[in-house]
Amino acid sequence: MRGFCLLLVISIIVMLLFLSMEHLAERPGWPAFKGRERSRGEDGLFDSNTSLFQKKGAVFSPAHKTDLVESPKSSGFTTPKRDQRPKSPNPETPIPVISRKSFTKLPHWDFDDNYGQDAPPKHTKCSRSLRTSKDEAFQKAFLPNIRLFLHKDNINNSEWNRLSHFNNPFGFMDFKYEDVMPSLKLIPEPREPLLPPKPGGDVCIHCAVVGAGGILNGSKMGAEIDAHDYVFRVNGAVIKGHEEDVGNRTSVYVHTAHSITASLNIFKKYGYTSAPHDEGIKYVLIPEGMRDFQWLQGLLKGENVSTGQYKNKEPRVYYSGQYNESRFYVLHQDFLRYVRNRFLMSKNLNSTYWALVRPTNGAFSLFLALHTCDTVSAYGFMTEGYKKYSNYYFEKLVKSNVIFFINHDYNMEKDLWKSLHDRKIIKLYQGTGSHDEGEKLNTDTTKMSIMAHSENLTSNASPVKN
Repeated sequence: MRGFCLLLVISIIVMLLFLSMEHLAERPGWPAFKGRERSRGEDGLFDSNTSLFQKKGAVFSPAHKTDLVESPKSSGFTTPKRDQRPKSPNPETPIPVISRKSFTKLPHWDFDDNYGQDAPPKHTKCSRSLRTSKDEAFQKAFLPNIRLFLHKDNINNSEWNRLSHFNNPFGFMDFKYEDVMPSLKLIPEPREPLLPPKPGGDVCIHCAVVGAGGILNGSKMGAEIDAHDYVFRVNGAVIKGHEEDVGNRTSVYVHTAHSITASLNIFKKYGYTSAPHDEGIKYVLIPEGMRDFQWLQGLLKGENVSTGQYKNKEPRVYYSGQYNESRFYVLHQDFLRYVRNRFLMSKNLNSTYWALVRPTNGAFSLFLALHTCDTVSAYGFMTEGYKKYSNYYFEKLVKSNVIFFINHDYNMEKDLWKSLHDRKIIKLYQGTGSHDEGEKLNTDTTKMSIMAHSENLTSNASPVKN
């Protein structure tokens, strides 16, 4: 009997040792997360292997397999399941840096389509609001309370770990915690909503988003643009001398550290002297890379940048006296990723240069307007007739070629704007037909080029087209 008991104890010890070794062998290299490379078409709103616009009016792939539940408080809206958010055994410890060099195409994580969300927006009284659209495909993709802005109170170590799985500007992949978190902890919580209803208005918030497309040259759209409650502009917004075509008001200026600095040199010959600085203007930063977090340190502290590409530059000078922390916003990585995942998931994300690929700054600006306004009109965005126009509206004396940078899917954006217009979600200015349509170019209208302001490249000599 004693021998049997001894044998039983030894058997139990061996079994426990075996199970322990098996558990250790299966443990991932960083806590609680597993990922693999996969075409987004396998599990998302869009099928990246087929055109989203092969069928008339089709914007969104019907094969949406991402796990969502319907929100009981907002009929027609969808909300990611909260219980699928990744959990770390020790949320206070930042995970090791995940390198994008480990992936040959966009990696897929089980929590790709999970996003932070803010309190549901107040019910709009505007009967024409895009939020009341009956378009099922749009409503399925659209999250009215997606978290728009990043600030010190909605970023912690647990959130850092989650967002570290996504490349910039969609997260913190490749970045060290100690290099970025000090900047994030300086960002004050903004005053929301970004755009309140205008006193004495018609209860609707009417917005115009103005790009730099050559289609606006000679358009005489200036008065119409300025008649909106709010006017969004982006990047190198050359206004002086072009007011009749593009207006002269700016309520919201969307930019990156690169665009607000490089535009001064690139567009100087067109009369550009500074970023818009209307009284009371709201500034919105897209945090596209490390240099933006370095820029934020100097801007928020009111001092020169201490390191990196903009070392010794004084950020506040670039805002012409209109910087005010109560009117300064930083777009959240979840919002940027949501725009890509649900509306602009390019097939180029399956390429070896996947980490470069992202929507344009104009696209992010337009979607910001879609989430803060009731009606949205887009001017100076790419349309089907883009070959008739110069790259920029302020190129009045030269018929330039439209440049396609390799890190943006311009055709996909062009088709999306047209489809949103056809679905009456936005109003897209598509020209008046008054331009010289018979003019032909001596060379191809498109040129492929790698965007120089990408975080992965060092040259800053190319035009700002982001």
